[in-house]
Amino acid sequence: MSPAIEAATLRLATRGSALARAQAALAAAAIERAGGPLAGKLVGDLVIVRTGGDRHQATPIDEMDGQGWFTAEIERALLEGAADIAVHAAKDLPTELAPGLEVAGVLERADPRDALVSASGGGVDALPDGAVVGSSSARRAALLHDLRPDLRCVPMRGNVDTRLGKLDAGQVDALLLAAAGLDRLGLSDRIGERLDPRAFVPAPAQGAIALEVLTGSAASAYAAAAGDATTDLEVRTERALLRALGGGCLLPFGAWARLEDGVLVLSAALAVDGVVRRAELGGDPGHTAELVARVASLLQ
Repeated sequence: MSPAIEAATLRLATRGSALARAQAALAAAAIERAGGPLAGKLVGDLVIVRTGGDRHQATPIDEMDGQGWFTAEIERALLEGAADIAVHAAKDLPTELAPGLEVAGVLERADPRDALVSASGGGVDALPDGAVVGSSSARRAALLHDLRPDLRCVPMRGNVDTRLGKLDAGQVDALLLAAAGLDRLGLSDRIGERLDPRAFVPAPAQGAIALEVLTGSAASAYAAAAGDATTDLEVRTERALLRALGGGCLLPFGAWARLEDGVLVLSAALAVDGVVRRAELGGDPGHTAELVARVASLLQ
């Protein structure tokens, strides 16, 4: 262990929302469990960072320029030495990280599925004709239209509690949210349906927490020790497919990789001109590039 780390505590950078803080707490616990003699003493105060995405919550996602709206300022904290490890919802990471940074560990994945939260408490099939569903995700909107063309998806941004408040106020009939986020906030009872991930394919890396560090830093070893190898494989495969398609956060695209009896299975969905293209193939987990290329060719 590095003397620099032994003499001080690791500083974790995160956004300030309740969900981001919950994810940081999970990261701290995982790092401390992997910290050997320093277990329980390794992580210090959080470094709370306000990102561009946080500052412009009134702006629709599809009107925001570039990538990294929820990560760039957190990465800057690493680069400027204000933090040792950045904690991200892995699905928020841009396809290319800032120079000098790497994801050293990915925590064991939570539920990757999307969840429907409705005013009635029921699932998608229980929604009335023409019901209004809140979501700013182009992927969720496209998959919902494919599943129920009669439903109307409207943009809705904000933290989870903000969006739930709008649902409870009757502004929409239902919301589409990540199941993992609701679970981490203790709001599992709000979920009316966890959607089939083969049909309603999740965003790449959904449900995973990424630990980003300066390449070669003393903190890298701690982040790596806290990571889960299977989740890392899944997330790398999903993000590789996103890169292969030339996409970023706005691409209406889902990817879900998982190991089934030693086979790496990759499901994907891409909306093009209102039509959802789908593909699912299995391959050798040791040859992910080949699997990604095959699935990409089916989607293009």
